[in-house]
Amino acid sequence: MHLRFIPILAALLLLVPLHASALTAREIMQKAEDRDDGDSVVQEMEMILIDKNGKERRRVLRSFRRDQGEDTQSIMFFLVPADVKDTGFLTYDYDEIDRDDDQWLYMPALKKTKRIAASDQSGSFMGSDFNYSDMSSRELERYDYELMKETEVKGVKVWQIQSTPRTEKEIDRTGYTKSVVFVRQDNFVVIRSVGWLKKGGRLRYMDVKSLEEIDDIWVPTEIHMTTKKGKKTLHKTVLKNNKTKFNQDLDENIFSVRRLEKGL
Repeated sequence: MHLRFIPILAALLLLVPLHASALTAREIMQKAEDRDDGDSVVQEMEMILIDKNGKERRRVLRSFRRDQGEDTQSIMFFLVPADVKDTGFLTYDYDEIDRDDDQWLYMPALKKTKRIAASDQSGSFMGSDFNYSDMSSRELERYDYELMKETEVKGVKVWQIQSTPRTEKEIDRTGYTKSVVFVRQDNFVVIRSVGWLKKGGRLRYMDVKSLEEIDDIWVPTEIHMTTKKGKKTLHKTVLKNNKTKFNQDLDENIFSVRRLEKGL
């Protein structure tokens, strides 16, 4: 190619936007996973549990997360109310495809740390509508992806993608037989999803109600997770991130079972 044609080609590329659908479903999910989430983060969160009668229980947590090479480590502590105060949850989220994540839950009333086996990660996390498996990332290689269509959510263009676990082991680990996710085309944030639970004929709906850009990083600051059977709402969890600070200098000793049991 003659060099004089390059500026013309560049100009044409600027005039003609890259067609979003050129990406495959797998490539979109990879970009969603690779999205910048900071090297470390400290957050204060509010978790509101709402039963089928509308009764609410409120919990406040502080969480810490850092990248450790290709892996991610996170720990959170419940601050209030008194019946869950000092409960802690530690996760080592490994990048290796065949390696299951490690998770530990410290229960102060029993002064006992329980290791959450992979076979138990489909269980509810602290009575919420999140499974233990929802508390860490999914290995993309364990799923097949299908781009269903391009549509809009709340006036924003999204890709609608179905993900299906490749093995029964992954279904048993997560508790989901399949999911449909909605990924924003402008920033690759998953803002809505529906998950089919293996047990009980239930569906679980995730909806990002508030999305903010903090330090140039997109952060879902209010998430609703609702468990339904048919049209009936069985339970709902509202998770709010009230304070988010990225790229904090965190002591590596925070991310240990010893610190989990010691508390903040």
